[in-house]
Amino acid sequence: MQYQIQGQPYPVAVLTLQPEESVLCQKGAMSWMTPNMEMATKGGGLGKMFSRALTGEAMFQNQYTARGGTGMIAFSSALPGEIMPVAITPERPIVAQKSAFLASEAGVSFELYFQKKIAGGFFGGEGFIMQKFSGNGMLFLEIDGSTMAYDLAAGQSLLVDTGNLAAMEATCSIDVQTVKGIGNVLLGGEGLFNTRVTGPGRIWLQTMPISNMAGAMARVMPSSK
Repeated sequence: MQYQIQGQPYPVAVLTLQPEESVLCQKGAMSWMTPNMEMATKGGGLGKMFSRALTGEAMFQNQYTARGGTGMIAFSSALPGEIMPVAITPERPIVAQKSAFLASEAGVSFELYFQKKIAGGFFGGEGFIMQKFSGNGMLFLEIDGSTMAYDLAAGQSLLVDTGNLAAMEATCSIDVQTVKGIGNVLLGGEGLFNTRVTGPGRIWLQTMPISNMAGAMARVMPSSK
């Protein structure tokens, strides 16, 4: 499979598939394709369907296969931001925020990822449940805003504001650190908690979480009376 990421701020991933090669995508992600791309809707079993529902994804996925020759298919981002391609290998699984999945090669597997500390899940901003992707193949994730990548050494940490952690290598760990000082909590405008991400591994941060964008838009939208 070959791919190109094109267009800003509403990007599209254009994939070229060899005969009989398949790709999976989130419901409604397909934008255009050649006529020889054959679609099949799959659930993957009740357990996988329930797992996807818990992470905010659709219970069913669409599989597209190139029949009778080379095929082309394009997947568009639903919001302003970036589409991030990640090469998944058995040695390099990654963990991503809920609803980040856009598309992947058929060799990429999905499972739930539960943060070790419940407090970290509820208050860290990324949610108690995240998504873990493993296996072998290309994965395409939707990122809110722009992407910044950092490589953390073993034991090295970075404090991340709520919602800015888009993805991380599975070797990294997540915890929660409370903002110190009652004045900082009440007047600082940064909330009660920060997410602490510790290496070793690479992390990807997003500059404009959709929740922040929605809040900024709400402040300038006229109120209905």
